[in-house]
Amino acid sequence: MTHTVDTTNSPSARREDDAVQADAIESELDASARIPKRSGRASTSDVVVARTDVEWLGRYLLGTWADVRLGARELSARPDLQRIDGQTLDEHRARVSGQLKLLVEHGQVHRAFPESVGGADDHGGNIAGFEELVLADPSLQIKSGVQWGLFGAAVLHLGTEYHHKAFLPAIMSLEVPGAFAMTETGHGSDVAAIGTTATYDEATGEFVLHTPFRGAWKDYLGNAAVDGLAAVVFAQLVTKNVNHGVHAFYVPIRDAATGEFLPGVGGEDDGLKGGLNGIDNGRLHFDQVRVPRLNLLNRYGDVAEDGTYSSSIESPGRRFFTMLGTLVQGRVSLDGASVAAAKVALTIAITYGNERRQFTAGSDTDEEVLLDYQLHQKRLIPKLATTYAASFAHEQLLTKFDEVFSGRADTDDDRQDLETLAAALKPLSTWHALETLQEAREACGGAGFLAENRLVGLRADLDIYATFEGDNHVLLQLVAKRLLSDYSRRFAKADFGVLARYVVEQAADKTVNGSGLRSLAQTVADFGSTARSVGQLREASAQRQLLTDRVETMVGEVAAKLRPASKLSQKAAADLFNLHQTEIIEAARAHAELLQWEAFTEALEGSTGLTSGMDDGTRVVLTWLRDLFGLGLVEKHLAWYLMNGRLSPKRAQAVGLYTERLSARIRPHAQDLVRAFGYGPEHVRASIATGAEKARQTEARDYYRAARAAGTLPAPEKKPARSR
Repeated sequence: MTHTVDTTNSPSARREDDAVQADAIESELDASARIPKRSGRASTSDVVVARTDVEWLGRYLLGTWADVRLGARELSARPDLQRIDGQTLDEHRARVSGQLKLLVEHGQVHRAFPESVGGADDHGGNIAGFEELVLADPSLQIKSGVQWGLFGAAVLHLGTEYHHKAFLPAIMSLEVPGAFAMTETGHGSDVAAIGTTATYDEATGEFVLHTPFRGAWKDYLGNAAVDGLAAVVFAQLVTKNVNHGVHAFYVPIRDAATGEFLPGVGGEDDGLKGGLNGIDNGRLHFDQVRVPRLNLLNRYGDVAEDGTYSSSIESPGRRFFTMLGTLVQGRVSLDGASVAAAKVALTIAITYGNERRQFTAGSDTDEEVLLDYQLHQKRLIPKLATTYAASFAHEQLLTKFDEVFSGRADTDDDRQDLETLAAALKPLSTWHALETLQEAREACGGAGFLAENRLVGLRADLDIYATFEGDNHVLLQLVAKRLLSDYSRRFAKADFGVLARYVVEQAADKTVNGSGLRSLAQTVADFGSTARSVGQLREASAQRQLLTDRVETMVGEVAAKLRPASKLSQKAAADLFNLHQTEIIEAARAHAELLQWEAFTEALEGSTGLTSGMDDGTRVVLTWLRDLFGLGLVEKHLAWYLMNGRLSPKRAQAVGLYTERLSARIRPHAQDLVRAFGYGPEHVRASIATGAEKARQTEARDYYRAARAAGTLPAPEKKPARSR
């Protein structure tokens, strides 16, 4: 009997196949530089030399509000605005409080306020400048955000002309530091269920604010523990024994002369936190505290002297979400600040990785630079690609925010688009910043754990970014509900309004063919050439299809699973929704990732990218970086693509090889790509990224070189010959 041995899956065959795939990918990447030149310069070759024009790219990354960002960076470079490590809690708080006054003196905090009270009505510029303060000290950034972005913005956006004239000048000048009292110990994300009440007393024409139980204390409030003299307090408005839902009230809380709480107001200090200890977070509670009727911030709901309630928005639910929507700038600014923190972390880690040497892998004398190791590249360079994607996405978000708040595009649909876009991007950027800071810390070894190199301090300070201004998972659930409402309005409350169509429809319009991804995947699987198949996956059209199809499929599957909800009781419908909550949030995350990829592609290939003056070499490098981000998302979700038949196992393997090769291609440009972020030593302030490590390595190499030349090195112990 003759036996046939199948050698196609033997180890040697697999190694040979891997080598063929690797060679094919390298050849395809070589070909990717042979692109049509836009510059019009005469050339004897059609091959573009991959390079990064750091100066041009730096200007491009600054975006629309470049001058504002540069001015804020200049301010953040001042030592008197920067954090001093090792200060006590009280010292750090006092320093940051004093720094707020410097911001006022330099006119850095008034851009978003109306010209009628001395502002500039520049909403996008205000956020752009605010984000850069994270370079100086995240505590300074967030405390200024509490004062002018939350407390002041609530008066601006929820109040009317009376409140603007009565309260904003003192808020803008810092004469009245204030707190934003929304969150309660017992209710954070579920603002509609807060327990504090504001009951109208017709006899006196006053609202009576009251905290009925311990869980209703206002908590985690910046400026509440020490500095705050007033607060915007969110409470259930009750008049004529009818609860009209959550409204905002301007409430004095301390005596300006003594610093003591006013009668009926009480509170506590939240004390030491995991980070952001330059901010005096605290708790507030109210025992029958009376404020004038006019202290109701009444843009969306008012109470007459006789207690009659009126509102221009009839639906209580829609009114509530409209009020909260005016405060979306907090999420917008956290998105941008998180991107900035990731940029700082990568500037530190990549600079260190380019200078730090470890192990004599390829030489008997010289140790290898860390960033030359494949694993080090895979740790940091994909995060660099994601940071670029997040940066371009943030620029789109900030532009949308400015359009809405300037009034240039301020319809209900525009506002809902903005809210959904912010709710989608803020989770991804804050999580990415934390992951990048941690990876950068580890990539820098013990040096990364030293406070002087900033990574651990930034990681601690940004930890809270994932849960304030909306817990990330709750925000993604909001995004998912709006995606589902487009698929079938039976599966979303009317309160969520019209679906924000910002990306879903755009992506559908850009899909390459109506037959969907299944035909593409089959074509890819049938290709005999790895270079042809994987090369196709590098095409923007294919990446768009893969990412868009994942969003549309996930939303469709969840919608189908929730379809019975319309016929169930409220409890059973809630249980069904809860059963699929993880899938719902994953669909929203996929949507947000698509947002970032589209933003990167628009910056590279869209009308702005085409007319921006980008040279051919930079375009090659950024295209590799975009492809690394896009294929990195496919690699991250390979299980989904395999289980849903979008990629064959062979092509899935090739995707992983491709991201490795792309990281290696980008590695020579990594330093230039972080230099383009535009942060100097005065912003980075980490010795391992400002020459100290390079000096140590140079000293060591010079020492051993001289010792070898002089013959003064001791002979190494002779190693025994290896057995054969």
